Amino acid sequence: MKNKLRVLRAEAGWTQADLAERLGVSRQAVNALETEKHAPSLDLAFRISALFKRRIEDIFESPYRSADGDRKD
Repeated sequence: MKNKLRVLRAEAGWTQADLAERLGVSRQAVNALETEKHAPSLDLAFRISALFKRRIEDIFESPYRSADGDRKD
C-alpha cells in the first residue's frame, strides 16, 4: 500500500526506531510499512493518523480509489 510515512517521519526528524517507539511497534514493522511490504492494521493506521495529525487518506493511498477519487471496481 502506497503511503507517505517515510516523508512524514523525516519531516518530524524521527528515525524508524523513534517512530516505532511512539507507535508501540518494532522498527522492522515501520520499515515494512515504509517499503510497502505490508499494509497497516486498521488500529495502526488510526494511531499513525493521530500521531501525525492527518487523515488516514492523506497518509495511505487506497488501492480501491483512482487518483481522481473514482472507485476501481
